[in-house]
Amino acid sequence: MGAADDREGAVTTGAGPEGVGYAGVRETHSSVVFFVGDRVHKLKKPLDLGFLDNRTREARERICHREVELNRRLAPDVYLGVADVHGPDGQLCEHLVEMVRLPDDRRLAAAVRRGEDVSAVIDEVARQVADLHASSPHGPEIDRCASADFVAELWDLSLDHLGRLEVGADRSGALARIRESVHRYLAGRTVLFDERIAAGRAVDGHGDLLADDIFSLDDGPRIIDCLEFDDELRYGDAVLDLAFLAMDLERLGAEPAARRLLEQYGEVSGDHPPSSLVHHYIAYRALVRAKVTALRYEQGDAAARETATGFVELLEGHLDRGRVRMVLVGGVSATGKTTLSRTVGAYLGADVLRSDVVRKELAGLQPTDRTGDGTDAGLYAPAHSEATYGELLRRAETALARGRSVVLDATWLSSGQRDAARKVADGAAVDVIEIECRADKGILLQRMVSRSKRGDDASDATPAVLERQLRRRDPWPEAVAIDTGVETVDAARLESMLGPAPW
Repeated sequence: MGAADDREGAVTTGAGPEGVGYAGVRETHSSVVFFVGDRVHKLKKPLDLGFLDNRTREARERICHREVELNRRLAPDVYLGVADVHGPDGQLCEHLVEMVRLPDDRRLAAAVRRGEDVSAVIDEVARQVADLHASSPHGPEIDRCASADFVAELWDLSLDHLGRLEVGADRSGALARIRESVHRYLAGRTVLFDERIAAGRAVDGHGDLLADDIFSLDDGPRIIDCLEFDDELRYGDAVLDLAFLAMDLERLGAEPAARRLLEQYGEVSGDHPPSSLVHHYIAYRALVRAKVTALRYEQGDAAARETATGFVELLEGHLDRGRVRMVLVGGVSATGKTTLSRTVGAYLGADVLRSDVVRKELAGLQPTDRTGDGTDAGLYAPAHSEATYGELLRRAETALARGRSVVLDATWLSSGQRDAARKVADGAAVDVIEIECRADKGILLQRMVSRSKRGDDASDATPAVLERQLRRRDPWPEAVAIDTGVETVDAARLESMLGPAPW
C-alpha cells in the first residue's frame, strides 16, 4: 500500500465502497499499486535501486511471495496471496500481490492529520508489535544485525547513499557531523548492544512501520506493508523496529503519540532501553526516510527535496537529544551540590551517584550513619577517599557503557580527581560537563547547621572541614560556576549548560 509520502502519483476514477474511488493507480519508488473495487493488486517495478533488485521476473515473483508470507504475521486477512499474470500467448509474464482494499480514511496518518485522539489505536499497535517481537525467532544471523558493528554499517551505507544524491551532497557538512556523532555513540556502547542481544531483544520485526500503513478498523488495527526485500534490514533491535513509527508520528506533529507508543510498548514488553538508544534509532529511521525521499526528488518529485531536508534536521535533533553525558557537580561542602545534582539528573534522566553515599557503602554503613567530623581519618583518610572516587568512576563507566548519562555529586576539589573523571569520559566516548557550586561562606555555615539538626543527610562535613576544603581546593577553570545562594537554575539555564533534554 505504501507510505503516503512515497506516492509519486495517484489516479482515481468512479465511486467505490465507503466513498473511496472505485478504481485507482498509485506509485511508490518500487511498486505500482492498482485499486479495483474491494481489492488491491501490487506490481513490483523491474528496477535496481541499489538496496533492492527486481529486474527479473523470477526476482519479482520471489519478492511477492515473501511479502505475503511476512505480512500475514500481522494482517493475515488482508494479504490474500500472489496472482500470476499470463500474456496473450499463455506464458507466465508477471506476478501481483493480491490484498483486501482498506479504507484510506482509516489510516492512522489520516486520523493524526485530522487531530483525532489516537491513544487507543496506539496502545493496540504497541501490543501487536510487542507480540510480533515476542514470537520472533532468534539466532546468530538475527543477533548479528543488532550488533553495534552492524548498526554502524547500516548508518554508513545510508549516509553514503544519501551523500551521492543531490539533497545529501548539498548537506555534506551535516552528514559528516552526523557520521562522527553516530560512530562516537556506537564506539562507547558496545556493552549496551551486546547486553540487549543477550537479553533476546534482537528480533525479526516489521522493518518499515509507518503511520500510513496502519489502519484503524472497527475490530482493531491492521498493520501492513512490512519490509520484505532484505531480511537483514528487517532484523535488528526491537527498538529499531518501533522507532520507525515513533519517528513518523513525530514527523506528523504527533510527538505525544510517539511517546505513548514507546511507553506502552515498554509496559507490554518489559523492555525499557535507555533514552540514548531510542533517540539513536529514531535518528537512523529519519535517515532512511531522508534517503528514500531524496531518491524521489531525483526521480522528478520537486516537493521531495524540502521533505528530505526536514528528515535530516529531524535526525540531527534526535542525535543531539540522545547524547550520553557525564556531569561533574562539585564544590566545597554545603554549596548545594546534591540539590543541583538531583535537578540535573531529572533533566537528563541520568543516574545520580553521590560520593557521600558511595563512601559509606564501601564501609558497609547506611547513608545517614555518623562516622565522625569528616576529617582526614577513618572514612575520610586519603586511601579511603581515593577508593571512594575510584568506585564512583567505576559505576559511572558502567552506566555510560550502557547508554545512560551520569551525574557525579562530589567535591571534586582535586584537579587529579577531575582528570581521572575526564579520562573515563573520554574512554566512554561521551561529553563531560563540569559545574562548580559556590555560595557565600555565611550561607554555607547556615546550611551545615540546618543539615546537622535534621540528621537526614549522608554528609559528615563540619565547619572545620569546610575551612580545610577552602584552603586545599585546586582552581577549576573548566567548570561553569553557579552561586547557589542567589542563582536560580531553571530549564533555560539547564539547556544552556547541558544541551537539550532527552524528553
